[in-house]
Amino acid sequence: MPDPDLTELATQAYVYGFPLVFNLNQVQRYVHEGVGANPAAPFNTFSHARTMAGPADTFVTINNDTVYSMAQMDLSVGPVLLHVPDTAGRYYVLQFVDAWTDNFAYVGHRATGTAAGDFLLVPPRWSGRAPDDTTVIEFPTRVASIVGRWACAGADELPIVTTLQDATTLTPLDSEAAPAGIDRPATSDSPAMAFFDELRLWSREFPGAERDRPLQESFTPLGINADQPITATDPTIAQALADGYARGEAVLQKVLTSGGNSPFVNGWKQTFHVFDFNLDFFGVGTLDDPRFKIADPKVRIVERAASAAGGLWGNHAYEAAYIMTYIDDRGEQLTGSRTYTLHLDPTPPVGAFWSITMYDVPNFFMVDNPIDRYSVGDRTPGIVYEDDGSLVITISHTEPDDATARANWLPAPAGDFRPVLRMYEPAPDVLDGAYRTPAITRSEP
Repeated sequence: MPDPDLTELATQAYVYGFPLVFNLNQVQRYVHEGVGANPAAPFNTFSHARTMAGPADTFVTINNDTVYSMAQMDLSVGPVLLHVPDTAGRYYVLQFVDAWTDNFAYVGHRATGTAAGDFLLVPPRWSGRAPDDTTVIEFPTRVASIVGRWACAGADELPIVTTLQDATTLTPLDSEAAPAGIDRPATSDSPAMAFFDELRLWSREFPGAERDRPLQESFTPLGINADQPITATDPTIAQALADGYARGEAVLQKVLTSGGNSPFVNGWKQTFHVFDFNLDFFGVGTLDDPRFKIADPKVRIVERAASAAGGLWGNHAYEAAYIMTYIDDRGEQLTGSRTYTLHLDPTPPVGAFWSITMYDVPNFFMVDNPIDRYSVGDRTPGIVYEDDGSLVITISHTEPDDATARANWLPAPAGDFRPVLRMYEPAPDVLDGAYRTPAITRSEP
């Protein structure tokens, strides 16, 4: 018979460990397989996309505003020198994300400017001496990700971006050292056993914040802190882990669709603070500010897991603010069988740029469409503004007949969908709620 206490504990362990497990599997995916336009690249080297993302990039909520440069870092080799070129004012950001998905540093337009610069990336508790004229960025975990985004308004700007990508380099100070990589646990036919064994192994290899240590230790009855594989556990615990895995998945799905701790405004989930779970690691370009910290420990753990599931490697809102919606002005699920409009009056106030991107449900991938348009924003060629400067976006699966509606058309999939509005370097009015995005309005009964 299942033990309800152990099942509840396993559910908590799933939510706690999901970001680490999901994230490190994506790290390995980039290293060994690549993702869409980003080819596979070894640790401590950049994988540069040479095109803007599209449906082939099967990565949750990937954007279509920028060209990606990804680097999976393993500082078992010791310090690595990062060089960034002068972008002459072009927006870019290099976001640093540790194994537990904490955003712990930023380099780029907002954080450090767009002049050329050198940064020394060092492992946890490093105590060496940095070369002159370098800025040190200490990693909370040995393995972490650099998520680079380069503003690109269209194919004609790709050659400029490619030149900047190629001038962005990573150079280990010890050229002979080999990365240790990420150990894999024993294989299992059970997704639950595989998940919890990855959590067991990786939480030891990549310890999280010290404040989470008591929570980690509370999972000892499940075998998560043991030396032996989870697959060797007794049947009662195995059943609890299986049930906890299923319940944990349900918890994340509920949070993703119901909004969790994020408020709704006109049907839009205001996810300005879902990436505020980092309370401990504030490097270059981050804001150690109570406005961007989730104080409640239970909320913090749940939001961290949901953010990984629905938008892995998302930025803090002060870098890029994200809002999303599943519903129309009548509170019903958005679907390609209907036509909608979004009247932005005024358009979002930003220091860089904004866009609204279309994703399917439940995968949150972009979807093929006949005009190869996956987002509409202030840099979209040919969009038509109203006389008062506002913008009416038509959202539908079927191409509109009206010429203006076609110019401003955001194609939708045939089934359910979830648009995401991104605002890069949002103005204070966005973050304090003074700017309110209107509901998506259904155009027919």
